[in-house]
Amino acid sequence: MIEGTTVAGGGSQKKLKVGLVGGGGPGSFFGKVHWKAIALDGTRELTAGVLRSRPDEALAAAEEWGLRGFPDVGAMVRAWQRGQVELDYVVIATPNVAHYAAAKACVEAGLPVLCEKPLTYSVEQAEKLAALVKRTRVPFLVSYTYTGHPMMMLAREWVRGGKLGRVRKVEAWYAQGWLSQPLERTGQRQAVGRTDPKRSGISNCGGDIGTHAFEAATWVTGLQVTRVSARLNRFVKGRVLDDDFNAIGELSNGGTAIITATQIAVGHKNDHGLRIFGEQGSLEWRQERAERLVLNLGERDEVYWIGGGGFIPPSIGSYLRLPGGHHEDFIEALANLHSTLERMIRRRRGEKVPAPYPHPGVEDGLAGMRFVAAAVKSSKARGAWTAV
Repeated sequence: MIEGTTVAGGGSQKKLKVGLVGGGGPGSFFGKVHWKAIALDGTRELTAGVLRSRPDEALAAAEEWGLRGFPDVGAMVRAWQRGQVELDYVVIATPNVAHYAAAKACVEAGLPVLCEKPLTYSVEQAEKLAALVKRTRVPFLVSYTYTGHPMMMLAREWVRGGKLGRVRKVEAWYAQGWLSQPLERTGQRQAVGRTDPKRSGISNCGGDIGTHAFEAATWVTGLQVTRVSARLNRFVKGRVLDDDFNAIGELSNGGTAIITATQIAVGHKNDHGLRIFGEQGSLEWRQERAERLVLNLGERDEVYWIGGGGFIPPSIGSYLRLPGGHHEDFIEALANLHSTLERMIRRRRGEKVPAPYPHPGVEDGLAGMRFVAAAVKSSKARGAWTAV
């Protein structure tokens, strides 16, 4: 173990040891993004992994990464239970179809989990996993990365605190263009996996990025989508799953949510954001300008920048790493989710650390799964209103 690591707001503590499941295959990139986010604060380190689905390839990939390798999740969990490997939590970054089994094995053993979205392959699996987490009370977060942006967190504080008044309408979107052509036919691994129902489930675009838009709308406002009317499209010929996702939702307060996602928007990279319109004001946040939050209370826009002024509450300030005027972006946002799980784990042990922010947990992941399933059902019924 490495001694002398300082956790913000706390004392000198040992680094948490992290295991990674998935994310190590050719064409995969997010495993190494998690690796960077894990290491960012100097309080956590990636030490072990099951980086690929085939046992021999998993062991070879771990050796290449310089990690303690295991052939499968069960072997890693058993080694931890026997004291043969030290782990404090596990990151699950496999294709959707493998989320449930990996998460279940970890939670049943008592290992905290940070699981990529969507939570599972199916609603049934998500319901079982949520019940398991509730029963065991094992720390569990879902990696909706953009909720880790401090200005997204600030939007949540303002909206839930009543700055905009009663919420009337929410617009949340995510536009990409990388699947505007049949990329999967070239063998590109990300495209092949995302468009294959055996790996992704009942929805590609909705499950992959529509769930980010849904989470932005509900996590920031605290409202739920109670029913939905949706149209899902497959614009690229021969594609089985949707590449375009459009939904109108009724909010739990009677307001309206417009939630859209598309992967056929030529020229768009990761155009994700939200607008919220309340009785007394509105705000807007965009992922591609993540350090900026625009507030309008009636006469003019007020633009707030990350780290500037005294408007950042302590609950968010403890997640900032740089002086005002410096960018904190995607890696930092993901690192903030890791930081929240770290705080949950350390507090559980009685260590003194700042309070963990309420980043999305297993119930948020379950809500996202139910929303996408309802949208798919609605679209098949020509947009009929469908309960979520």
